[in-house]
Amino acid sequence: MHKSFSKSTRLYISKMQSPILPISISNPFIPNRASSSSISASSQAEAVFMNSKDYDVDDLAHSSIEDGKKFETKPFLPRVSSHDSVNGTLLPSAMTSSVSYQQRRRRAASDPNLSDLRGGRRRFFWNSAGRTDGDKFYITGCGSKMLGYIRSGYKWITGFLSLQCYAFLIMPGVLQVAYYYYFSSQIRRDVVFGDQPRNKLDIYLPKSDGNNDGPKPVIAFITGGAWVIGYKAWGSLLGRHLSGTGVIVACIDYRNYPKATMSEMVQDASRGISFVCNNITEYGGDPNRIYLMGQSAGAHIAACALVEQAITESDATQTTTWSVSQIKAYLGLSGGYNMFNLADHLNTRGPYKSLFMRIMEGEESLSKYSPEIIVQDPKYTNAVALLPPVTLFHGTADYSIPADCSRTFADSLQRVGVKAELKLYEGKTHTDVFVQDPMRGDDKLFDDLVALIHAGDEEALAGQARAPPRRRLVPEFMLKMAGKISPF
Repeated sequence: MHKSFSKSTRLYISKMQSPILPISISNPFIPNRASSSSISASSQAEAVFMNSKDYDVDDLAHSSIEDGKKFETKPFLPRVSSHDSVNGTLLPSAMTSSVSYQQRRRRAASDPNLSDLRGGRRRFFWNSAGRTDGDKFYITGCGSKMLGYIRSGYKWITGFLSLQCYAFLIMPGVLQVAYYYYFSSQIRRDVVFGDQPRNKLDIYLPKSDGNNDGPKPVIAFITGGAWVIGYKAWGSLLGRHLSGTGVIVACIDYRNYPKATMSEMVQDASRGISFVCNNITEYGGDPNRIYLMGQSAGAHIAACALVEQAITESDATQTTTWSVSQIKAYLGLSGGYNMFNLADHLNTRGPYKSLFMRIMEGEESLSKYSPEIIVQDPKYTNAVALLPPVTLFHGTADYSIPADCSRTFADSLQRVGVKAELKLYEGKTHTDVFVQDPMRGDDKLFDDLVALIHAGDEEALAGQARAPPRRRLVPEFMLKMAGKISPF
């Protein structure tokens, strides 16, 4: 048998033939041959060597072989017709399984992680002394994440319920405005301006009295909605009021997240502005008196579209479909213009920072969509020089987007030479200026817009002064409750 092994192998086997091992070992699992009734120690050593994947020296030294005793094995799982071969000699696999089983038992006894498994589920939780710091950290981390998800879910649920209650309280006014939106002959709904979904706008036309049918001033308006629920119909109340004073209002729609991210929202807004600039004359508008306005997230989108257009125009190699020079002024209501500062604030109210970053296409894009930062960048000096006058409106009690967002943007514009003005409404919240006050019939924003748009038009201003007081749409107690419960 030894002839088939190499010289080093035979030397290894010969050293294992020690007088310490028994001369013969009786194994009931190996059939007796006529020439011998036992297996020699060298044969056993060969079997151990050839099955080195299951044996080592320690396995042999700690096996159940003892001096003068028979080697008996009890297989853990007996096999049928399964053998291992050593130089043509078939050995039952049960013999190799026994030593491997002994090895697994010793490994389990020495490994604390495996010994925990024998304790079952009770040891996993109560015998924490044997667990590694990594396991404890993983469990703690999972618990923290779970609490975070519960907290976020709680905020979303409470925010949704607050929104439902808010909508219910202002419902009398909503129904009246909705009736006007769907049945008024002065509205041109769903005018298509692009090939993307929701590339549509609504145009609110003034009534013709036959006295002054000349071109009308125009407001291209982009509604808010936290970049998620914006919709052109949200501008119905503004369109209703302003169209009554001889102003055309074009409410531009745009895709929301998750159907679109920030770049696509700005692209939609720019397409809508281009349509207004190039086609408003067909609706009686004055192309030389177009005002770009946005509210909340819409104010941010409109500002981004305006600044992006100025940058494009400053490059002589670029072609454009509309010009910044066609915009008489930019009017921003309750907007945010520095996304780095706004991200941390919104994380406490929503949208949360993770969602906000996805909307803005990642943290690396925050500066790209921060008009306040862009106008201060020296490489955009030529583009900033093209910007029109800017007027920002904000309520001092706005806790959705703080008034400081408009204040710092106005300061930044003034430092780089842009004509900028800030109008603050004392004690007004995010929705007071745009929703509750117009439904009260006491709309200071409305008065300021009319004065700004009709500046220099004595006849229009005189007509507005003679106009009857605006009608209240919702009882005062409901508006006060709505202001307290508003999630915005």
